[in-house]
Amino acid sequence: MTTAINRPARVGIITDQTGALSLMGSANVSVAKMVIDDINAGGGLLGRPVELFIEDSATDDSVAEAVAARLVEQAAVDVVVGGIYSSTRQAIKRPVVDQAEKLYIYPEQYEGQECHPLIFCTGPVPAQQVEPFIPWLMQQTGAKRFYMPSADYIWPHTMNKKVREVVTAEGGEIVGEQYFPLDHTDYGRIIEDIMSTDAEVVFNTIVPPGLTPFLEQLHRAGFTRRGGHIVCTYFDENFLNLVPADHVEGLYGCLDYYRDVDDPFSIELLNRYERLFPGSAMFTAGSACTGTYRALKLWEAAVNEARSLKQEDVVNALDHARIAHGPGGPAEMVPGQHHVRMNMYIARSEGGTFKVVENLGHIDPKECEVGQT
Repeated sequence: MTTAINRPARVGIITDQTGALSLMGSANVSVAKMVIDDINAGGGLLGRPVELFIEDSATDDSVAEAVAARLVEQAAVDVVVGGIYSSTRQAIKRPVVDQAEKLYIYPEQYEGQECHPLIFCTGPVPAQQVEPFIPWLMQQTGAKRFYMPSADYIWPHTMNKKVREVVTAEGGEIVGEQYFPLDHTDYGRIIEDIMSTDAEVVFNTIVPPGLTPFLEQLHRAGFTRRGGHIVCTYFDENFLNLVPADHVEGLYGCLDYYRDVDDPFSIELLNRYERLFPGSAMFTAGSACTGTYRALKLWEAAVNEARSLKQEDVVNALDHARIAHGPGGPAEMVPGQHHVRMNMYIARSEGGTFKVVENLGHIDPKECEVGQT
């Protein structure tokens, strides 16, 4: 009989194994399996095995909410990790945090501003992407005229607000900003506007499934051939496989990790992932793989420090948890902010792969101070 004293630790993973973001979700599942297997191979947590419960959110927020409820009500997990879209985070948050008052770690890059005692975020936020990246881009390219084609949900709206702030402060201007439903596919009118305004940079926050048709139509219009620059901060190596290389040649991104990062731990981690999951979705940053890795390793560090699975003790330890090694470098929770200080990189798409062109170093998230439970 399993008692509360010796029961296994339980981790719930929610990600999109089917639906529009299935390529991202399947990679996250692989990362979670790799990390939990490593923990169990090392003796588990506090002498207990760790059980992994994986749920498919199917790129459908109602599904995400339902499976999140199942994880906390039936599986009685100690922590929930997952979600890609910000709307999915909100869907998971309702049963996990608002109702069950359970610890939740969100692993994807996002718009920031999540400020709850039971929520921790392990992906980049605007202060880590837009603030260091846009001034660098403007200095390197001389570009000043930005156009922002966008999906119509919270992340693009917040990112664009930050872009406008930074571009204006650097002496540039926003010449267009338009929003579309996630499943929109005909971008003819906005591309005409991009070309007619002589925009020099397209800062894209259109997401799948609308992403591929937008890039194809922008390429056909000759935007990059005339010297324009495409910027997409979430674009990673998995996305490169979705489009012809010439559609995104020269595209700039800013993430916490690229496969071109050459520190020894990142190289070994990537090699091990590819040995374990050959031919599967790639280990990348924009897909939340790196945030999922950090989430699980920081949670492990917090449990070990707390010497307990009691949620209050784990939350207190997680507030300042750190890992000496991770994809892209070390990472640490900024005390009081529930967000991670981490290395950030600027990369450029060249011949169907990303090349790191600037290591920005450790960047603070600059998020709000979280109240106590």
